[in-house]
Amino acid sequence: MMAANKPGDRPLLQVDKLCVAYGLVEALTNASITVGEGQIVTVIGPNGAGKTTMLSAIMGLLRSRGGITFDGVAMVAPEVEAMVARGMNLVPEKRELFGEMSVEDNLVLGGFQRYRMGFRDHAQTMEEVYGLFPRLRERRAQMAGTLSGGERQMLAVGRALMAKPKLLMLDEPSLGLAPLITREIFRIITQLRSRGVSILLVEQNARAALQVADYAYVLETGEVAMEGPASELAGDPRVIEAYLGLGGKHQEMLAT
Repeated sequence: MMAANKPGDRPLLQVDKLCVAYGLVEALTNASITVGEGQIVTVIGPNGAGKTTMLSAIMGLLRSRGGITFDGVAMVAPEVEAMVARGMNLVPEKRELFGEMSVEDNLVLGGFQRYRMGFRDHAQTMEEVYGLFPRLRERRAQMAGTLSGGERQMLAVGRALMAKPKLLMLDEPSLGLAPLITREIFRIITQLRSRGVSILLVEQNARAALQVADYAYVLETGEVAMEGPASELAGDPRVIEAYLGLGGKHQEMLAT
């Protein structure tokens, strides 16, 4: 069963001793994580632990020190465009959609880099996205700014998928969403894995994240404090006390 495998078995992304500083304050200290091909890897931890900083640095949005190897290539000072071209994409916490453009135009923009590289498969990719998110097809002519929170999250994920990423990084995909929509988003995350997309998931809803992930890391004050197969971490007393005990019933409802 894949969940028992350490992500390093067939690594797609290897992050080695990543450090990020905001001025004199170090937000990330020697953080090392691996995402295996075809796996969901989650990073959980409290607010301010450095989870978003980690994703931003991997994507090339923040300057960092340390090693990043993606799809067998060591990246020195990664840049966003180069990372997207290589097959990495990030859905940020704020979703950052173009509110005054239609759903379909937002999706078209998501495939622009591929188009520029000479690929002409955006119509087929859009059909795949609509297959995953039927609601986006229904709303395709609607302005993105008028969508509900759940629909905006679906559009943000759909737009990232238009680039046909090998690795999709999701920053707090369930933030601010109702339990029913959260379940739908996590169902789609597991569906993406079955289609061959590897996923790096940063999530405050630790219970739901550990249920869908193969492997997990706990980030605390900028450092990796624990790691292991997600099913093992979900049963670890330290994780239960710190992340699953508080509001446990609410988290359980979101996760099932």
